[in-house]
Amino acid sequence: MDISERLRTAIETSVLCWLATVDADGQPNVSPKEIFCMGTGPNEVLVAEIASPVSKRNISNNPKVCISAVDIFAQKGIKAYGTAALVTPAEPGFAAIAQPLTRIAGPEFSIRAVIRIAVGRVAPILAPSYIIFPERTEEEQRRRAFKTYGVQEGQVKLK
Repeated sequence: MDISERLRTAIETSVLCWLATVDADGQPNVSPKEIFCMGTGPNEVLVAEIASPVSKRNISNNPKVCISAVDIFAQKGIKAYGTAALVTPAEPGFAAIAQPLTRIAGPEFSIRAVIRIAVGRVAPILAPSYIIFPERTEEEQRRRAFKTYGVQEGQVKLK
């Protein structure tokens, strides 16, 4: 599976992702993001900047980022490393770029900017149980996670 497929699968099966940035002093910052999707390019992720002034400031100083997306029931996902650019409402084409995020956000959230991430590489994220119990299938991992979190299989609806 190439980067694009791995990235798309992780983004489409995650309901929350985490964006890691660093400030001018090299101090890391991790921020949860709930409105995100694949962009128009094969290795592009779009993230809505709704209430993240620290992430926005950090990206302005250093565009290197890492975004992690995990399917909490399969208990696996990816870390995607890349370069971020901020697209603001003042820029031409903002509405078109923000449109898929606006559709996800609905009228509840105002998107102040789009964080556009060009992903250069990805690395897997696996729960320790995949390593400790290599004979377990992903389906078994899911069943165990549903039981642990008290969720019925039919109750889960992804974006």
